[in-house]
Amino acid sequence: MTIRDDAVHFARGLLMGSADIVPGVSGGTVALIVGIYNRLVTAISRFDLITLDLARRRKFGEAAARIDLRFLMALGAGIATAILLLSSVITMLLVEHRQHTYAAFFGMILGSSLLVARLVPRWNPLRIAALVAGAVGAFVFVGLPQLQNPPQFSPAYLFVCGFFAICAMILPGVSGSFLLLILGAYTQVLELLHRLKGMLKGEMLSTNDVVCLAAFCIGMASGLIGFSKILRWLLARHESVTLAILTGFMLGSLRRLWPYQFDLTPDAALDRKSFRALWPDFADGSTWASLLILVGGFALIMSLEAIAAKKMKAAEAAFEREEFEREEEEIASERTDV
Repeated sequence: MTIRDDAVHFARGLLMGSADIVPGVSGGTVALIVGIYNRLVTAISRFDLITLDLARRRKFGEAAARIDLRFLMALGAGIATAILLLSSVITMLLVEHRQHTYAAFFGMILGSSLLVARLVPRWNPLRIAALVAGAVGAFVFVGLPQLQNPPQFSPAYLFVCGFFAICAMILPGVSGSFLLLILGAYTQVLELLHRLKGMLKGEMLSTNDVVCLAAFCIGMASGLIGFSKILRWLLARHESVTLAILTGFMLGSLRRLWPYQFDLTPDAALDRKSFRALWPDFADGSTWASLLILVGGFALIMSLEAIAAKKMKAAEAAFEREEFEREEEEIASERTDV
């Protein structure tokens, strides 16, 4: 790899990070669009005991080459930069334009759930039951009082959130930000990122912030190494049922993203607010504006998926063409030998 390659991967990371911080937009979809999805999945899958053993035996060069470390570092730097830069923007939107922001999130999650549903090859009673179970379970789960007022910056809580958020990387159509939002930790993590960005201005993180950030990162690492393998196994052995449950989960979780809410705690900080769902007032112009934004969010996801599908078809066609040319060369070589 050259410095130019590093710059290109950094730019791709910026695009992925911009997607990852928005619930409903999958960084994996962006990775597919920019042509690095397979390389990224391969690199992530090699964070295993073999790599750890190489590092333990101080074969750091082999370990780095095995996980494509330089590629991951350039990409990760771009992702981190985008997330840090946009965290303040998202926080401002949630404070100043919550209804419209949630409308965008709602539309994007709705579109993503439709895309996941399309991955189920054939809907039968079992898969429909799995979808209903996932939807009902998620609808009840996101309404739990504990999620309405989660423990503020609890290290154990953020460890769990990081653990499950990272697993979204291998789930089609799901982003880590979406899971954080469902778990009630989205605004908490945004606040933590905002404080982390303050270090660039000479501000210091508190001990509690450092502990919480470390817990979140350790949770992500644990999920990457451990639970992600279970999810891969489920997708490999029970793909249709797993995708049906996931579709239901996403649909049921839309309860959390309902745009029309009444603020019960107007004086509370963003990460400590409580809301009550309302029926939209169609005589209010902002209701129609949020509906248009919702449709726009839905259209954005469908457009990104269409571009990704086109890229995938082009990649498959190129692979088949290379295979055909290689077979032709082998046949020609055999004839020459004869």
